[in-house]
Amino acid sequence: MNQKTSAKTHHPRGLAVLFFTEMWERFGYYLMVGILFLYLTDNQTGGKGYSNKIGADVVGSFIALVYLTPFIGGLIADRYLGYIKSIFVGGSLMAAGYMGLSLPGNLAMYISLSLIIIGNGFFKPNISTLLGNIYNKEELKPLKDSAYNIFYMGINIGALVCNFVAAYLRNNYGWGYAFAAAGIGLIIGLIWLSFGLKHIRHADVKRPMQAGDMPISKIFLSVFLPMIIFAVIGWVLPGNYFGSDSNDAFIFACLPVIYFYVNLWRTGNKEDKKSIGSLLFIFAISIIFWTIYNQNSTGLTIWAQSYTDRQVSPAVENFAGKLDMLQKVNTTPRETFKLDEYMRTVTDKSGNPEMVQGPDPYFDNLPKDQWPGPQQNLNLMNTELFQSINPFFIVALTPLLVAFFSFLRKRHKEPSTSAKFGYALIISGLSALIMVLAIMSVPSIYTHKTSPGWLVATYGVFTVSEICLSPIGLSLVSKLAPARLTALMMGGWLLSTSLGGKVAGVMASFWDSFPDKKLFFGIIAVAAILGGLLIFMRLKSLDAVVKEKTGSV
Repeated sequence: MNQKTSAKTHHPRGLAVLFFTEMWERFGYYLMVGILFLYLTDNQTGGKGYSNKIGADVVGSFIALVYLTPFIGGLIADRYLGYIKSIFVGGSLMAAGYMGLSLPGNLAMYISLSLIIIGNGFFKPNISTLLGNIYNKEELKPLKDSAYNIFYMGINIGALVCNFVAAYLRNNYGWGYAFAAAGIGLIIGLIWLSFGLKHIRHADVKRPMQAGDMPISKIFLSVFLPMIIFAVIGWVLPGNYFGSDSNDAFIFACLPVIYFYVNLWRTGNKEDKKSIGSLLFIFAISIIFWTIYNQNSTGLTIWAQSYTDRQVSPAVENFAGKLDMLQKVNTTPRETFKLDEYMRTVTDKSGNPEMVQGPDPYFDNLPKDQWPGPQQNLNLMNTELFQSINPFFIVALTPLLVAFFSFLRKRHKEPSTSAKFGYALIISGLSALIMVLAIMSVPSIYTHKTSPGWLVATYGVFTVSEICLSPIGLSLVSKLAPARLTALMMGGWLLSTSLGGKVAGVMASFWDSFPDKKLFFGIIAVAAILGGLLIFMRLKSLDAVVKEKTGSV
């Protein structure tokens, strides 16, 4: 009897199978997205040489689309393909995309990014669903929250390690090897999954159409077809309303989707209106949070690359130098093609390409008395390594925050789910406010580098908000959404995430146009804090809806 009870309290082997699969998948994704902007804007070591505007536009569009495809990928897996098959299809497409990024040419790059976007749609939602199905057994339900916490650690271990691999490979072998490593990591994950299928196959249960479910054909006609039509209209309209053709296409595409969700609320019954209205309110506010979250790949990457003192101490230089983990730059003029913001080579009156000569861009705002001598290298920490700060803090702080909320729960003082959303928005705003202080810490960011401690601080503070909001987002949707609309409302949550990624890219594309960078970070800081206050202003009504639907807040 004791042995049976003990067996029931242990996590099944399927958790380890999915943990390492997801760890390797996130290793590949965060490696790629961590260096994508740097690769697009690099004109010194074999990158594309795009302007910051175009680089941010591409990255923002990529992130936006990556978060849109899981909605349709999840529906297809639910009703037709199954979860395991979808994971293998998605993983294979993503691996091919990562490998394709190592090939030369813009066509290869855009095809590869498309493969990653489509592949993520099949992979991302279905591995999480598979994990949930494993823990749907009655004896395993008490372990479900713990399983997702462990699973989330796998995500962040992959995100933590990958940037060091990217730095080593691109420093010593080039960008192509770094992108290829992302593909190899994902292939390892799929191989691991294939060996562990016997532990998870029982959870691969398709969810047939339920009464009241909206058919995929109707979803396509009501949501995706209008999106495509409006996107084409936004692309072909003369002029740029939101800075670029891709921005116009994306914003236009969102209009029929927003109308669709508003119409769901407008035509719902009294009970549905309460829950749908509450969710739409939270979705709208969450866009601000995801805008700050995705500064990691856009605005904060620019900051780390150009405005942060990345020189290392002698001790670190000695250790990292032996591992070939430092980026070497010097003041020797390098000649590169001059490109305009649309990636076209600038030519002179005779039609010959214009060349640009100058040292590495790192020296643009470094006082000359700190420049190395001729032919001497300056050893720098790679820009992408700063993106490991966030997953490090997640691994370090999650157990502490879980223990803190457990402490409050025992004393009946734990904040409600809605209150955690409010706190998360305010804390994320404070993380952006830290960057305003970073700008104020030097006489001018155009002549002085800022301390890397500011980035550590902003990532640390933001991580607290992420732990409060990110894990409970889908949980809140599942609690509040009418049963027949759960999948559609999950899509609404992903749309808010997608919009946040796009807004982050749009903002970063105007980076060079912000004369005062304090304004760049100040806008999102104020927006996030106001968003949090708006949630607290509606806290009673939000808690009432949650309690009505679930019996608790």
